Amino acid sequence: MGQLSSSPPPPQAVELRRWTLSEPADLHALRASLHEELTGDVLGEGEALAEVPELVALIATELATNALRHGIPPTIVRLLATDDHLILDVADHDLSSLPEFAEAGPEAEPEGDGGRGLQLARALSLDVGWYATDTTKNIWASFPRTERLSGTRDA
Repeated sequence: MGQLSSSPPPPQAVELRRWTLSEPADLHALRASLHEELTGDVLGEGEALAEVPELVALIATELATNALRHGIPPTIVRLLATDDHLILDVADHDLSSLPEFAEAGPEAEPEGDGGRGLQLARALSLDVGWYATDTTKNIWASFPRTERLSGTRDA
């Protein structure tokens, strides 16, 4: 297992939206709300997302699932933006543990210590990191801000 490097997201990032989750049942609403925030459209039943919104939603739900499973609630998910990037920031209130990548491979336990969300974030995002505040441990991942996302509201 390896640790994730400690670094905050870019300081010029502005918050577009924030969600507070207290249980796994909140993940479905997070995914739908993220889609609407990123595209301006409501996601229809069975409808697929465009590539970047799909990646953001996938990583958001993976990291939020880890935070709900292994952290201390509530889990706070924030969507941030710079001119060129979208940044997903997921926080929990467990300051006693450091984020670590789970071991990959067939021998890895499906319900092990977690961390596969971090592996997905590292593989599918432009950059990933973590930082702590006085009350939260935050994992962040960045994605390209494309023309398809030009409708994203500015904060």
